[in-house]
Amino acid sequence: MGGPEVSTVELDGLVAVVTGGASGIGAAIARRLHAQGAQIAVLDRDPSGADAEFAAFTADVSDRASVDAAIAAIAERFGRIDIVVNNAGIGAQGDITANDDDEWARVLSINVTGIARVTAAALPWLRQSPAAAVCNTASIASTTGLPQRALYSASKGAVSALTRAMAADHLREGIRVNAVNPGTADTPWVGRLLDSASDPAAERAALEARQPHGRLVSPDEVAAAVAYLVSPSSGSTTGTFIEVDGGMAQLRLRPAED
Repeated sequence: MGGPEVSTVELDGLVAVVTGGASGIGAAIARRLHAQGAQIAVLDRDPSGADAEFAAFTADVSDRASVDAAIAAIAERFGRIDIVVNNAGIGAQGDITANDDDEWARVLSINVTGIARVTAAALPWLRQSPAAAVCNTASIASTTGLPQRALYSASKGAVSALTRAMAADHLREGIRVNAVNPGTADTPWVGRLLDSASDPAAERAALEARQPHGRLVSPDEVAAAVAYLVSPSSGSTTGTFIEVDGGMAQLRLRPAED
């Protein structure tokens, strides 16, 4: 299912790299930026599901050599890189006893250090861009305490801190860095999480009820926020985030009356 019709071509001529862009939120972001005129380079461990309209490159963000090779191939293909969307990431469940040291290292390497690897590789090209922007996919888990998400929350909290540090480091080079904080979104990963639950329907209802607007977030809604953050029209927006969570992080509604 495609996203909403977008008439603007504000990103016309710009090249956007979207990590994890072959499925879920990443695929929605790629579609949205393309609809606004950008040329898209999808970077994914398995790019086979990427939209056939987009250039797709195989890379594992947990491996620096893999990332460097993919970014070099993208730069050779397009001759420029203007936008980097660091969306690749993995989930983790449980409290602090639930994941061993190897799993902590794996999740942090993908969710946090992966952002540094990809952006560092693209940095020489971003410095040459007239409209350089980076958007990292964090999560409301970075600002809101959620049960049974210790490792995941730690990784996304690090993404939020890293976003601000990157914004400070590169502002005077003309590079803006922001993040988007999705709530629970209707993605393949969440679908697998629900399938593994003892009562998938009840688990889905609980996730929907947790968000004040009463439903899961759509990937296209997250993509729209990313599109704003990387567009030249947000030229005074850097070092911050947009929550796309139905009000979960900030609102405290009373229970609905029957």
